[in-house]
Amino acid sequence: MRLHRLTCAVFLVASLSAAHAQVPLVQSGPLSFAPLVRRVVPAVVNIAVRMSVADPAAAAAMPPELRGTPFEKTFRDRLRGRREQMIGAGSGFVLDPKGIIVTNNHVVGSADKILVSFTDGSELPAHIIGTDELTDIAVIKVDADHLLPAVQWGDSRSVQVGDWIMAAGNPFGLGGSVTAGIVSARGRDIGAGPFDDFFQLDAPINPGNSGGPSFNMSGQVIALNTAIVSPTGGSVGIGFAIPSEIAERIVNELLAKGRVDRGWLGVELDTAGVHKRPGAAIASVNKGGPAARGGLRPGDLVTAINGERVESTRELIRDVSAVNPGGLARLRVRRGNQSLELAVVVGRRPPEPAEPPAEPDQ
Repeated sequence: MRLHRLTCAVFLVASLSAAHAQVPLVQSGPLSFAPLVRRVVPAVVNIAVRMSVADPAAAAAMPPELRGTPFEKTFRDRLRGRREQMIGAGSGFVLDPKGIIVTNNHVVGSADKILVSFTDGSELPAHIIGTDELTDIAVIKVDADHLLPAVQWGDSRSVQVGDWIMAAGNPFGLGGSVTAGIVSARGRDIGAGPFDDFFQLDAPINPGNSGGPSFNMSGQVIALNTAIVSPTGGSVGIGFAIPSEIAERIVNELLAKGRVDRGWLGVELDTAGVHKRPGAAIASVNKGGPAARGGLRPGDLVTAINGERVESTRELIRDVSAVNPGGLARLRVRRGNQSLELAVVVGRRPPEPAEPPAEPDQ
């Protein structure tokens, strides 16, 4: 009898352990994305652009997002006898029912004419409100005689690696399409610019998806689809999107001023890693620039700005850029064995040179 009781006790413990082990760490995904699609896709638009070109041979070039698709013949038919224009395609989304649309700078930045197509089949011309080349974000506007379906920003800071997302856009010129996947990584630097801080997505993103949104499961835009890595030109499951915490700030500034003003120190930063300690090492100082006037010297190691620690050159670039031109940057600097506090009146970042410098220019 005692053996029986002991056996029962062991069985009970084993059963409880098994039950605990079967508690899922991952909840199941949605059975269908259809309700989400119905809610948000009417606000996703297709964008066609035309650019005047002097060289007929250049005009005849096939945009990669149209090559091999049903729209290739349409493209060639339009060019026959009128090779003064080149057509490209991309995506965007309506952020304001009054016609404000967000997309990528590389979709519309060089366009002479922009035509926006909606899911109901209607088309409207658009004009550019503002563009930002460094983050590849643009805002355009259409003038509609009614309020348009629109979506809202979500909080990308709450997005975790492994979260579901749904991407929407205009892949290969095929019109409104959706794909689903997860956030594969955060904080990706793909060498696109000094402000790289991308989500990596495994939802299929293809040429033509640029400028389209990625949604969380609540139907909010948590990222702006921007780039892919692919040896074939199509999706291989590695796409990149600008988090909404970055995109929303840039869009608001473009809406307010039509441009983005960034702070600038007037220094070149050491990227060779001579300093092994956390911080941003100053390689040289522009004569007469903000840093020179504030007392910064070559060889200084910036370890904090306005009370926030600086771990790398990239962090310093971002933090200084976030300071409004004319604002004050209080720098904590390591100079030899000394720790100094310098106050620098930040200047306005000049336009990017045609050829990027060998070292980051901040």
